[in-house]
Amino acid sequence: MECKMEELEPSELGTHDYWNDRYEKEISNYLAHGDAGEIWFGDDIVDRILRWLCKTPEIEKDSSFVDLGCGNGMFLIELSNEGYTNLLGVDYSQKAVELSRKIANEKGYNISYKRADILEGLKCTFKVIHDKGTYDAISLSENARDNRQKYIVNVHNMMSEDSFFIITSCNWTQVELMEHFKEHFQMYQVIPTPTFKFGGKEGSVVSICVFKKL
Repeated sequence: MECKMEELEPSELGTHDYWNDRYEKEISNYLAHGDAGEIWFGDDIVDRILRWLCKTPEIEKDSSFVDLGCGNGMFLIELSNEGYTNLLGVDYSQKAVELSRKIANEKGYNISYKRADILEGLKCTFKVIHDKGTYDAISLSENARDNRQKYIVNVHNMMSEDSFFIITSCNWTQVELMEHFKEHFQMYQVIPTPTFKFGGKEGSVVSICVFKKL
């Protein structure tokens, strides 16, 4: 039986204006204080993803990576610190791209960043596609159901048979993500995250799923 899930209520976090305004402020803050800004979901989640990548032999140091909704670009900087070299960050906010470029250039990292909207698709394939929060933001947009479907199809089109799609979400559980992606993807692995217990039930605040294309 198909599991039907309600859409999330639209939020300002699902709007282009919100993210442009946010990253314009973060550019000013970086120029004034050298603060690169927030690491979404925290250092622990980033460390868990990095550990998984480093112990996955199919993913080599020169494998092609794209970070969807790269924000300030700090995840790709962490990848570069681990020796990965073929790195691209994309964001639909031009201000986010400007910030990530400033940080990478001033710190001497050879990372590419460009403005691109995943809902419009990217005409490239990648070994690793990474999303930490972008699908969540799309889920908070107007017309979220249609936008989520565009996202799913476009990510699928960016993958070859040996590609990996890593998604981190705080809005959707592992089971819900599997339901959303089941027509185009199969679950490959779940990266464990901290769990909590409440009322006799156990759950996670954040879900990290690795998918392969069908």
